[in-house]
Amino acid sequence: MYILTGGAGFIGSVTLKTLNENGITDILLVDNLRDSAKWKNLVGKSFADYIDKNSFLKLIDENKLLPSVKAIIHLGACTSTVERNAEYMMQNNYQYSKRLCRFALDNDIRFIYASSAATYGNGHKGFSDEHSNLQNLAPLNIYAYSKHAFDLWLLQNNLLDKVSGIKFFNVFGPNEYHKGEMTSVIFKSYQQILETGAVKLFKSHKPDYRDGEQKRDFIYVKDCAKVIFWLLENQSVTGIFNLGTGTARTWNDLVGAVFSALNRPPEVNYIDMPINVQKHYQYFTEADMKKLTLHGLPIKFTPLENAISDYVAYLASSAEDTHRHV
Repeated sequence: MYILTGGAGFIGSVTLKTLNENGITDILLVDNLRDSAKWKNLVGKSFADYIDKNSFLKLIDENKLLPSVKAIIHLGACTSTVERNAEYMMQNNYQYSKRLCRFALDNDIRFIYASSAATYGNGHKGFSDEHSNLQNLAPLNIYAYSKHAFDLWLLQNNLLDKVSGIKFFNVFGPNEYHKGEMTSVIFKSYQQILETGAVKLFKSHKPDYRDGEQKRDFIYVKDCAKVIFWLLENQSVTGIFNLGTGTARTWNDLVGAVFSALNRPPEVNYIDMPINVQKHYQYFTEADMKKLTLHGLPIKFTPLENAISDYVAYLASSAEDTHRHV
């Protein structure tokens, strides 16, 4: 049996589909569906059983799970970068991960988990995923810190050679609709274009970046799911790894591709960035992908324009069929 936490979420549900496509259905799905529409992400997918996160933790603590668990893919977390409840974030993202990791290692179970590129903070320390760089990082919000704290716990306890962690960069794609303010700019741009014909982007407040020329490393969620499955199949690949395309692109590139996919001329309105956002804004992110490449990762990432075209086609078709989810 495989355990997938956060299995109804954005990356989790696409990973679930990828597992199914590779013949894996013996999956215990863990999530919290209270007050959420993300249950729709489970439609059409196969898994052996579903359990609420709190009930699942009780089974973990009492060591009542079946001994036949082959792997745990731990994607369950609060991913809101604007969450202010630090105690909740540390319990949900840090302590939860520790308990689950200990269970996996004590029972010789493969453990793959989600870290985040948000741990790199403003990027002044670079984007190297070498373990020696972990102590130098300075996260800018409690979400990033809760992820960083778990990475550091693994480092301090000499466990990084026993698990695989993934620092996701800017992930976008199907099944993110339930994330509210945390949805990708592509999703928001699509909605804005349909409603107003234009897209709003933040102005640059640094003279070396023109408006809309701030850069991010955008990666398609379908590619992320393929990498997760590859790690599942290659148990000797351990440590913390960046997961982006390795090529930063501008916000102007991004929304331009959305307009192109909709066969509309670009119309972008640049708006002032709120003061509280300016303090923590990242003007550039780009995954250093050397480590995964050296491990022989065979996956070629979908070019940004192709991925956006595929995603926009999905959004257009799902708008007509409210039960269609990848």
